[in-house]
Amino acid sequence: MIRIFRYLKKKEVAFILISLVFIVGQVWLDLKLPDYMKDITVLIQKKNTELADVLKPGFKMLGCAFGSLALSCIVGFFAAKVAAGFANRLRSKTFSSVQNFSMEEINKFSTASLITRSTNDITQIQMFIAMGLQVLIKAPILAVWAIMKILNKGWQWTAATGGAVGVLCLIILFILIFAVPKFKIVQNLTDNLNRVTRENLTGIRVVRAYNAENYQQNKFEDANQKLTATNLFVNRVMAIMMPGMSLIMSGLSLSIYWIGAYIINSASTMPDKGQRFADMVVFSSYAVQVVIAFMMMTMIFIIAPRAAVSAKRINEVLDTKCRIINGSKTQGLNGSEGCIEFRNVSFKYPDASDYTLSNISFTAKKGETVAFIGATGSGKTTLVNLIPRFYDVTEGDVLVDGVNVREYAKESLNDRIGYVSQKAVLFSGTVASNVAYGENGKNSYSENDVKKAVEIAQGTEFVEKMPDTFNASIAQGGNNVSGGQKQRIAIARAVCRKPEIYIFDDSFSALDYKTDKTLRAALKRETANTTSIIVAQRIGTIKNADKIIVLDDGKIAGSGTHSQLMKNCEIYREIALSQLSKEELEND
Repeated sequence: MIRIFRYLKKKEVAFILISLVFIVGQVWLDLKLPDYMKDITVLIQKKNTELADVLKPGFKMLGCAFGSLALSCIVGFFAAKVAAGFANRLRSKTFSSVQNFSMEEINKFSTASLITRSTNDITQIQMFIAMGLQVLIKAPILAVWAIMKILNKGWQWTAATGGAVGVLCLIILFILIFAVPKFKIVQNLTDNLNRVTRENLTGIRVVRAYNAENYQQNKFEDANQKLTATNLFVNRVMAIMMPGMSLIMSGLSLSIYWIGAYIINSASTMPDKGQRFADMVVFSSYAVQVVIAFMMMTMIFIIAPRAAVSAKRINEVLDTKCRIINGSKTQGLNGSEGCIEFRNVSFKYPDASDYTLSNISFTAKKGETVAFIGATGSGKTTLVNLIPRFYDVTEGDVLVDGVNVREYAKESLNDRIGYVSQKAVLFSGTVASNVAYGENGKNSYSENDVKKAVEIAQGTEFVEKMPDTFNASIAQGGNNVSGGQKQRIAIARAVCRKPEIYIFDDSFSALDYKTDKTLRAALKRETANTTSIIVAQRIGTIKNADKIIVLDDGKIAGSGTHSQLMKNCEIYREIALSQLSKEELEND
């Protein structure tokens, strides 16, 4: 928990120290009130007391009350400012950390958990600081100071107060034993609920298509009920606290007055009785302050355990070191622009026992188109994901422009690549903002760049039919456009970047054969001097590639042109004949 506060700024630490001074002043003013109350109690028992005599300590009490209120407002302002600023910084740091994660780290936490940690967990920390700065610091100061005030007022009253505090501590201990361990479970169950909700919303079309609403409803209810049951248990345990506090406070007041009645009755003279009555009134006020102090500490015991769990979860994200270490090089070797080389590359996923790729070696020169084909699970996507360093190779080397990708600064490596993922990803915004997405560090994109890229990607026809054309709204995930339209916008995004290297990871699968052929012809004309890496399932998409590499179970089963592979590679021939007739394979 304490480690999370290393992210506090010096200015915020200064605010906390200033708040400490104001809190001490507030406690002093609160504890002066019983002294003035005693003065008034003594004065009203005297026969010759004037109204002015009573008003004087009365106005002092009023001044103390307003002074305490003012200081409380100032402390509240500082607490809110520190809490909000700290939460803002934690969210930024968490987001930045996640941005730098490789796929290995993201898969380790899961998307749902990262969302919960970035929102719910940070909110718990914010609440702890906002309340803790006002309560956590004030409570022990108030308790110690009030106890010191009552120590010499009568051992009977002190014993009664000690008994009340002892019962209060038992309640706190009960909460710590039964409720605190559940807080971590609550956060994990919140992760699970977010996961189920996100899964349902993302796959809503499939859910409806398969009439699986009831199945998803039951799945959600199961996660919801587990979270509800755990929260109910925690809240029921916590519910004991407030009535328990009220019972303790009422019982303490009753015992003080009961004891006071015997003490006053035992006094021999009226002045002595009056003095003891005044002492009883003052002691009652101080005793209430002691109980209030412990009540405030109990409130912290409610918030602190949950905040501690949240802090641990946030620290796990912030302390996670990315396995992909950033390099420093920004330039490739002269004469090697656009060149990609794999040297004896092998790769296995973290914690996996078997290699996904084994001993892969090939070279793609500037201007060449190199395609990969193979059965599902043969390692095609894994292979191309090693080029932009979504993962690092387990063995061997991947070179771009003659330099090992490990040595590149990430931004510099990404500047060279136009990447189109297997699943087309669009962001909420407009067509233009999606095509001109990101910044390659060299130039911003003009309106003509966007239009040209969309034209090459064969998207002009459907974009111009949309309301507001290039300024047409795109929903989150591109849910308001078809799969083929999403792929063409994603391809236009890569084209607009004007990179040295294109990576198309099965990026033409949602296109009809005519559009696929037209798009590839346009790409070939416009990107003649760039290197293209294509992953595809269709023979027609890759038939004219300069080099086709056939993958089988993570190994290279064949390499060459279409005609060479048809003669020399049985796996390629089987794939080709399963899709096209011999006549179609022989003709372009």
